[in-house]
Amino acid sequence: LGPDAFTGVPVRVRPRAPAPTNFCESFMAVTVETLEKLERRITLLIPATEFNAEIETRLKKLSRTVKADGFRPGKVPMSVVAQRYGYSVQSEVMNDKIGQAFAEAANEAQLRVAGVPRVTPKDDAPEGQLAFEATFEVYPEVTLGDLSAVEVERFSSEVTDAAIDRTVDILRKQRRTFGQRPAAEGAAEADRVTIDFEGKIDGETFAGGKAEGFQFIIGEGQMLEQFDKAVRGMKVGDNKTFPLQFPEDYHGKDVAGKEADFLVTMKKIEVQNLPELDEAFIKSLGIADGTVDALRADVKKNLEREVKFRVLGKNKAAAMDALIQVATLDVPKALVDNELERLVANAREDLKQRGVKDADKAPIPSELFQPQAERRVRLGLVVAELVKTANLQAKPEQLQAHIEEMSQSYEKPADVMRWYLSDRQRMAEVEAVVIENNVTAHVLSQVKVVDKALPFDELMTA
Repeated sequence: LGPDAFTGVPVRVRPRAPAPTNFCESFMAVTVETLEKLERRITLLIPATEFNAEIETRLKKLSRTVKADGFRPGKVPMSVVAQRYGYSVQSEVMNDKIGQAFAEAANEAQLRVAGVPRVTPKDDAPEGQLAFEATFEVYPEVTLGDLSAVEVERFSSEVTDAAIDRTVDILRKQRRTFGQRPAAEGAAEADRVTIDFEGKIDGETFAGGKAEGFQFIIGEGQMLEQFDKAVRGMKVGDNKTFPLQFPEDYHGKDVAGKEADFLVTMKKIEVQNLPELDEAFIKSLGIADGTVDALRADVKKNLEREVKFRVLGKNKAAAMDALIQVATLDVPKALVDNELERLVANAREDLKQRGVKDADKAPIPSELFQPQAERRVRLGLVVAELVKTANLQAKPEQLQAHIEEMSQSYEKPADVMRWYLSDRQRMAEVEAVVIENNVTAHVLSQVKVVDKALPFDELMTA
């Protein structure tokens, strides 16, 4: 017989019965062997006559449409059809039959299977039967401990007038223009400069250390502070050489911690012009009232919404840490492996988005994600158990309220709501968030809460 899609190994029919030696538990006709912790094994039997009959049925069906040189459609002899397609049909039937037999056995034994089983053929099959061993993991029993003894920090934060002022300044900067600075004046804070530069380490130009017509704004953190300071005061046409010490934690590993010598030539200096905070500017931001008070009120409302989500995120993380702390369970390796594959795939996709060449071939060791994968699987199992036992499922009114709140940050909230409500996948994502919020609220109601106020700036830069 041909190899099945699970194993790729040919199987044979032998007239010997299986003889399991490990601890077993029988469910009607299904015998489940416990191998280790969550690992189980069952034997699957498929009647050879049933298997062969299904192959014959599919080949006959295929013969009605198959084409072959020298024969009219539907008139190709079965021997030709079997020779050409028999192997693939056999593999397909084997895969289907094993999948069906495993599903029926798992259902009869009331097993919650985690991941995909490993199926291998058995030589000692009863006469007239095909025998396979399916080895797999089951979902664990999750024990939730006492949360009342756990101490958790619950964060809060306030939107200050200073935060509103800075946000208004950012809105002005987003709409600023630049004009030529007088030639007699040197470059100053907030000027946009255009330069040529070349950096050398030990007399050699390093990768990324040379550019022409490079543009940046002084004082906005685009360049290292030493570079910013060196360019201040330069006039158009000036050349300047200066040393620059790269920080030890600099993102460019090849130059981190090293000292470079830079030559800079000033090509152009532009001074920024910020729009006046007047009625025309405020109305251009969508504030119909056109007053400063109305603008500040709108900014405050948006900042409070952002603060709410960020605080909720920090409190959610603290609540999840508390849950894991009191939970006892074995983690299925199959689920961790699945999560590892997903995380590696996400990492490759991120490299593609960053324009990395041959991202599909980049070596990404899966062990880098092992702790993250194990935590995500563990947390998912614990949260699912708590949702079930504490009845924390998302209610329709919660879903509606969450979508309404999210949509308020868009120009046309009604369109955003329809966009969510019209798609099951998007609604599933919303439901997951609402459930997490329910879990967070439940955990914080059970633990010892220590309230901690975070400064606005600290929250926003975290």
